Amino acid sequence: MPYIIDGHNLIGAMKEIRLEDPDDEARLAGLLRRFCSRNQRRVTVYFDRGTPAGTSPRDAGGLSIHFVRPPRSADQAILQHLSRLKGAARNWTVVSSDLEVQASARRSGAKVMTSRDFARLLTQGASSAGQEDKPASDLSEDEVSDWERLFNRRGRRGRGE
Repeated sequence: MPYIIDGHNLIGAMKEIRLEDPDDEARLAGLLRRFCSRNQRRVTVYFDRGTPAGTSPRDAGGLSIHFVRPPRSADQAILQHLSRLKGAARNWTVVSSDLEVQASARRSGAKVMTSRDFARLLTQGASSAGQEDKPASDLSEDEVSDWERLFNRRGRRGRGE
């Protein structure tokens, strides 16, 4: 079953990553990519605030990342995603601790998992596989370069929060 995740909501529920960390999105992306690979799952994650260049790095390894530009929010993008899925939303799980997002997900037929529960699943899987510090091996050199450029640019410009 594929997942739609509120990225910053998930980071806020994790012990291993902090929202104050300038590399928090990149660290979460690495954990999610390994989760996708290990479990043969697809994940779409939404982060509030667009990237400096306005685009997301290429999707890879079952992970699709979207940086939502203001005035829209990640919550709104998630609800729009569910709306586009129509009846197929029942095949997805939405990961969020936001009660409005959860209620909308349930109305669309999607399953719901709290960010805390998914964080536990994500970190237990990484620990049991002994891969928490290993880099993802399913990325091409171009994909790694895209990620490095994106997150280095974010670090220099600040997060604007």
